Amino acid sequence: MITIEGLSKSFKVAKRSSGLGQAMKALFYREHTIVQALKDISFSINQGEIVGYIGPNGAGKSTTIKIMSGILVPDGGTCSIMGYTPWKERVSYVKNIGVVFGQRSQLWWDVPVLDSFELLRDIYNTPEKEYQKTLKLLTETLDLHTLLHLPVRQLSLGQRMRCEIAASLLHSPKILFLDEPTIGLDAVSKIAVRQFIKTINKEKGVTIILTTHDMNDIEALAERVILIGKGSLLFDGKLHDLRSRFGAHKTITADYRETEHVFDIHGTSILSWTPERSVLSVDTDKILISEAISQLSAKVELLDVSIEAQPIEEIIVKLYKEYQI
Repeated sequence: MITIEGLSKSFKVAKRSSGLGQAMKALFYREHTIVQALKDISFSINQGEIVGYIGPNGAGKSTTIKIMSGILVPDGGTCSIMGYTPWKERVSYVKNIGVVFGQRSQLWWDVPVLDSFELLRDIYNTPEKEYQKTLKLLTETLDLHTLLHLPVRQLSLGQRMRCEIAASLLHSPKILFLDEPTIGLDAVSKIAVRQFIKTINKEKGVTIILTTHDMNDIEALAERVILIGKGSLLFDGKLHDLRSRFGAHKTITADYRETEHVFDIHGTSILSWTPERSVLSVDTDKILISEAISQLSAKVELLDVSIEAQPIEEIIVKLYKEYQI
C-alpha cells in the first residue's frame, strides 16, 4: 500500500548572530546553511498495519508525514501510496487519507464543530447517507454529543483533539496519519481514543501511521516501529523484537512475612529492601523469572508477587543512545 524508496529532503535555513550590527548586516546579506531533514529513507507499509513512526525532536518525522500527505515535495526518491504520488496527484489522492496534526487544526475556530464537519463533508463530496452514518459512529465512540454545537474556541485541548480525529475520518479514509493524536488528553480520553483507533483498524482495515512521543500510545497500538534519527532510518521492526533486544531486565516486587534475612539470588540485584518487601531487578538472560520466584519462595514466606517489564520509554532511550541521537 505504501512504498517509499530513497526519500531525501533538505531545507535552506538562514543564519544570523545576535546583536544590532548583525541585524543590520542581515538586511543586505544573509548566510544560509543546508539542513538535511531526510537522508535516503526507504520502507514499506502493508494495508491494515498500525506503525509507530518515532524519533526525537528534529528527527524528520513530520517532514516524512508531510511528504506522504502531499504537502511537501521531496528533493529525491520515490513515494507511492495506493498507486498515487502524493504531491503530483494530490486532489485525487487526499480523498483516501485522513491527517491529524496535534499542533494544527482543520476545524474553524469561531463556528460550531458540526458546521466544520458539514463543510468537510462538502469538500470531500461525501454522500449524505454515508456522512450521517459515519458521524453517528464517531459521535458515539468519541463521546462528542455535548461538543457538536459548541464553537471550537470554547473546547479544551482534549475535547478539540477528539473532534480533530473525528473530522479526519468523516470521509472514511483508507489511510490515517496521526501526529501526536493524544496530546493534552486526560487518562480516560486517551484510553477511549486508543480503543477507537484499534476499532477502525480492525473493523474497517484502516492503515495507521502514528507519530508520537508518548511511548504508551506506541505500546498500546503498534506492533511495528520505525525509528528515525537525524534524518536517517535507524530501526524498522517489531516492538517485540525491540523489547527482546534491550529489555532483558524485569522487576519483581515481593511482599513476604517479616524477616531480617537479606537474600542473594544469582542473576538478580536488589533495588530496594525492607523486612517485609523487596524489589529485585532480574536479568532474564541469566535466570528465568519462574526460577527467581522459586528461589525467593524457598528463602521467605511469600504473600504477594508482581512482575513488571522494563518501561518502553527506557528501551527507546537506550535505542537513542546506541545511535547517538
